[in-house]
Amino acid sequence: MKDRADAAARDRYAVAGHPVEHSRSPFIHARFAALTGEPIDYGRLPCPLDGFAATVSAFAASTGTGLGPARGCNVTVPFKFEAVALAAQLTPRAALAQAANTLRFDAEGWQADNTDGAGLVRDITVHAGVALQGATLLLVGAGGAAAGVLGPLLETGPQRLVLANRSPDRPARWSSAMRRWRRCMA
Repeated sequence: MKDRADAAARDRYAVAGHPVEHSRSPFIHARFAALTGEPIDYGRLPCPLDGFAATVSAFAASTGTGLGPARGCNVTVPFKFEAVALAAQLTPRAALAQAANTLRFDAEGWQADNTDGAGLVRDITVHAGVALQGATLLLVGAGGAAAGVLGPLLETGPQRLVLANRSPDRPARWSSAMRRWRRCMA
């Protein structure tokens, strides 16, 4: 009976994307939960390419089999741009990127956030000890993760940031964000 009560108390989260079968996120989050004593259940949520919104909506509305409510999900390829459209509220980071890697399910509406840039900048500056201010940076790609890191990278004050992508039209969607910084080349 205790196991069942404990299971019902666990909030549920998932990584949503296509594909997600290879994702290490469930292992990583289970490890964090064990270390911090957080009672969560974190799984994979495979989403068909034409069914991201429906799959995430069904997960958010579900109560799980013997588990607690779904509270949110991490979003990965190729749905980071689509995730923003599902949210009633955007954090400033998600609004700037127009892409989200995190959806939080609330009764007042879903909230989208983008932690890609904050995480990357922290890893480079704190963990690797590399100063970005005054540096020349190269950002390869123009997908959802790149959209999420562009603003935070530019906020560090690089001398120049060069965007490289196979097709030049994709970075064009970032023109409003890029106008805020003069030393950005696409």
